[in-house]
Amino acid sequence: MPDQSLPQAPGEDRAAAPKAPAAEGVSRRSLLGTAGATGLALGAAGGALGYSAAPAAATPLTSLGTSRAMFHGKHQPGITEGLQARGHLAAFDLAAGAGRKEAAALLRRWSATAERLMAGEAASGDDTDVARDAGPSSLTITFGFGHSFFTRTGLEKQRPAALDPLPDFSSDHLDKKRSDGDLWVQIGADDALVAFHALRAIQKDAGRAARLRWQMNGFNRSPGATARPMTARNLMGQIDGTRNPKPTDADFDRRIFVPANGTPAWMANGSYAVVRRIRMLLDDWEKLSVKAQENVIGRRKADGAPLSGGSETTAMDLEKTGADGTLVVPVNAHSRISRPDQNGGAAMLRRPFSYHDGFDADGTPDAGLLFVCWQADPLRGFVPVQRKLDRGDALSKFIRHEASGLFAVPGGAAEGGYVGQALLEG
Repeated sequence: MPDQSLPQAPGEDRAAAPKAPAAEGVSRRSLLGTAGATGLALGAAGGALGYSAAPAAATPLTSLGTSRAMFHGKHQPGITEGLQARGHLAAFDLAAGAGRKEAAALLRRWSATAERLMAGEAASGDDTDVARDAGPSSLTITFGFGHSFFTRTGLEKQRPAALDPLPDFSSDHLDKKRSDGDLWVQIGADDALVAFHALRAIQKDAGRAARLRWQMNGFNRSPGATARPMTARNLMGQIDGTRNPKPTDADFDRRIFVPANGTPAWMANGSYAVVRRIRMLLDDWEKLSVKAQENVIGRRKADGAPLSGGSETTAMDLEKTGADGTLVVPVNAHSRISRPDQNGGAAMLRRPFSYHDGFDADGTPDAGLLFVCWQADPLRGFVPVQRKLDRGDALSKFIRHEASGLFAVPGGAAEGGYVGQALLEG
């Protein structure tokens, strides 16, 4: 879990959702208002006066519900947006006999559904009405391709070298059934029902073309739950992500996105997502004193400031020593080892969710981090940092990597197009 800062204030920079023209679909809010009005008119028709009622105006949404991310663009949604309160990660495998043609049709369906739902509209066809009275709620839906996808579709020559399988790490205890997959979908929203509605729509759209391989649920703090926007805390209670790259950084695009003239051409403006289910051994962690926890991380638990002093954003002094002559930030502290300047400049954009999947038979919590990180090349981003952590990170004894995946996430879909079109129709 590299020590990098998280994008701030989910939804803060997004425009409010415009009203969709009637020809493009009916919004979930409009459906609710129409249903209410119809019921009123029917009731009135049976009355003595027999009056006709005007359609009832829908109650305005709060700012949380109106916040909207855009589906079409240079990059896919769900990468540079701030952390979202609810999330679902899912992987699908193409069905037996399904190939490039079926994959293209599926991505076309998925993209159309994502565009509608992110605009706050109902899904086409038989919508479940789960999110009928909600707005867009910052919904994002992101699609990616796994290593095996290219074999299944006969596109091996288009498989990027950056998608080569990740190396083994000593902290790995991977469940193969919950790892990898032909297709990957990331869903995030600031409302739980909106996120679930999208997950169900995506699953239904898969039809006979693909089957669900694995699915995981995550969460983050809800927007507005703190007095001011702040870096998130993980389930260990630590402020997690202080040194995350920011879109305003001069080298952000170079580190996170494949350049427009990069190879393969279909990955232009795309990125690579490393997905890891990292279980936190909370019973062992919580036995440590706060001071011991801070030494493991290298930062104060209360405010995320480095042990060398200052505030959360103060540069860490790796050479500072205490009165006894020992380093103030221990040599094996997580934040020291994971720093880009300690890893040849390797950097990634971390955009995780916490998870809690209940308890084991002995009461041990099955909880931790659904780690998702983005980079232009995982062999220069995630891999060198994880190798360094593998060799001596003090945090390693308190976490366990239980599932893993690496996915190529192409650039955003053009208006009227779908995600992956350049690959599947190129």
